[in-house]
Amino acid sequence: MNSSSSNNNEAALHAIDYWQVIKNRYGIILLTLCLVFLTAGVITYLMPKKFQSEAVIEIKPRNLGLAPFGASANNLRPVQNMTPQDFGTEFEKISSRNSLMRVVEKLQLTNNWGVDRETALSILKNIVATQNIRGTNLISITVRHEDPEDAKNVAEEVANAYRDYRISLESSDTLRNLEELNTAVRNQEDKVEEARKLVNKIIRQKGIRDTGDRGRFVRQESDEEMEARSALEQYNLLITEKTQLESQIQSLLKNNTEELILFAAGLELPDGNTIKTIYPQFLEAKLQLDSLKTSGLGPRHPSVQAASEMIQGMRRQMEGGVVSLRATLNKKLEIANDNLKAIELRKDATKQEAIMKGIETQDYNDAQNAYDMDVELLNEMRIKQVGEVIASKTPPDSILIHEEPVIANSYVTPKVSLNLALGLVLGLIFGLGIAFFLEYLDTSVKSLEDVERYLQVPVLAVIPKDVGILHKQSGMSPDAEAYRILRTNIEFNRKNPEDNAITVVSGGAGEGKSTTLVNLAYICAQGGYTTLMIDADLRRPRLHTFFDINNSVGLTNFLTTELLLEDVILQTPVDNLFFMPSGILPADAAGILNSRRMSELIQDVKQRFDLVLIDSPPILGVSDASVLASEVDLTMIVVQHRKLPRNMLVRVKQAVENVGGNVIGVVLNNVDVRSDSQYQYYTSYYTYYAPAESQIGPSINAKSQTAAKQDTVAAARPGNDSELY
Repeated sequence: MNSSSSNNNEAALHAIDYWQVIKNRYGIILLTLCLVFLTAGVITYLMPKKFQSEAVIEIKPRNLGLAPFGASANNLRPVQNMTPQDFGTEFEKISSRNSLMRVVEKLQLTNNWGVDRETALSILKNIVATQNIRGTNLISITVRHEDPEDAKNVAEEVANAYRDYRISLESSDTLRNLEELNTAVRNQEDKVEEARKLVNKIIRQKGIRDTGDRGRFVRQESDEEMEARSALEQYNLLITEKTQLESQIQSLLKNNTEELILFAAGLELPDGNTIKTIYPQFLEAKLQLDSLKTSGLGPRHPSVQAASEMIQGMRRQMEGGVVSLRATLNKKLEIANDNLKAIELRKDATKQEAIMKGIETQDYNDAQNAYDMDVELLNEMRIKQVGEVIASKTPPDSILIHEEPVIANSYVTPKVSLNLALGLVLGLIFGLGIAFFLEYLDTSVKSLEDVERYLQVPVLAVIPKDVGILHKQSGMSPDAEAYRILRTNIEFNRKNPEDNAITVVSGGAGEGKSTTLVNLAYICAQGGYTTLMIDADLRRPRLHTFFDINNSVGLTNFLTTELLLEDVILQTPVDNLFFMPSGILPADAAGILNSRRMSELIQDVKQRFDLVLIDSPPILGVSDASVLASEVDLTMIVVQHRKLPRNMLVRVKQAVENVGGNVIGVVLNNVDVRSDSQYQYYTSYYTYYAPAESQIGPSINAKSQTAAKQDTVAAARPGNDSELY
């Protein structure tokens, strides 16, 4: 059960991942879809319009030639069923060179199309199509051409040319079959004449009589053969009679008295009539005796004794009849054996005489049978000859045109709706394929799991896309909640509360490092931190632009001159938030930052402020950020969502650790939380934590603002260790 649930959950996760890829790459998908769809539309528009004309013909199975001799006159020319191979053969014949060349010549296509014969033939092969109508012997011949009249004429002429071709083939086959049949009839007539001469020769030599039966010579049966057949029939009858008598005698010998009486009563013999007469009376007397005993009379009763005596008398009479019957059957068996011997001698004598006579006439029988078979075959061949003569004079109808081609009113290609639908489908398929392929090639950071898997550090916050500068926004912006989460996670992820100097780095330019620092500083200042921002990006400083502050005096001036710290730290319009500009950009930024005075500066401001945030240039581009990472307590990496490759992100962490820096975590910046489903829970504060409009304004009065300023001044005292909450 758990395994099934886990499989279902995994399948659901995969489906969500696929849907997420589609949402993230929907622009590419739509662009590909539009390009393919427009391409399909342009191709469809540029394709030549073709009209179709169709002719439907019926192909009857071809005759096989000569029918087997002996077939009925109504089926003189047997046919074969059409198979798929046969249809394929006919398709090739329709589009064969000989057939299509007739069409070229008949329609004078070389002149009409302005091409030579071979080119016209090639065009015909491309525009003529054949197809079997399923379940029938019908073939559809379709022709597509830019001129509807040419399409109609070509389809009509192709059907006519194929029909003429089939008629010529079948006519030549019929004439060839008739010629072969005439030769066979002449040969058979010669064979019949030779057989007749042989029969006449045997008749003259053996003296066989002519019965005049339809002009045929028939041999009569001789007297010796008739006598032999009669003796054989008598011999067979005697054998049957002898077998029957032996069976009856055996039955009389092996049965007891009661069974003998019963058997003798069933025989149809003259001597058995006594038993057959007494036996029913005997049975009736036994029934009467049984009736007397049943009525209660004893064995000594006169009626019972009289009935018993009568039964005993009848039994003695039947037993005597059985003895007489056995003697009679034995006598008849002796007579049958004597007759059988006499008949057997007669049969053997007549058989020898009949065999001698049969041998003399065997040649006649063989010759007569051969003659009869030759005559019968000759008659069948003559009937077939008549049928072939009739067939040769009847034109074949194996090809029938059922539907004449007509001029089409509208074109059949291109199919606009089908092509556009295919364009949509193919565009969607290609778009999805490109989207997933790009997703496969994309090695940028896409999720929190990617960061934690490759860097082994926590994700401190997910910053939504298009978040502006918080201190310039009016009221309580819901975007600030992401930075409050960041502030809280920094507080709970730093192991030492004294680690309050943090540099913000990124792998490349444009990942939102400076914006993240400014908004984090603003949120920390709101939470009661006395926060100092130091713009240590001496390549392209930007922090001063967020507050419209002059950048002429700042960090570089402090590091290279004897200016005091109070001369370069400025108060921003935001309470508790202070700012040190970058100052004049030096020639050797890394050298200035990697100085003793910079280390002393960091140690000094750590004592004066609750939180020090230092902006730095991209760490992979220059060495400035590495110098700063080695000086501060913690380093926070800002990674733009779906921009920095994973291997580059690993190099960012390695660059920090190689100089002894300590990575506190990663900020995943510029995340489209509204379209990326795995970050949707980060959007809840947009509605849950956003105050009602009526609550903004009246709750902030002059008195509360004054109290807030007083708290800010108190928090700015050196050594103040106030917490977030």
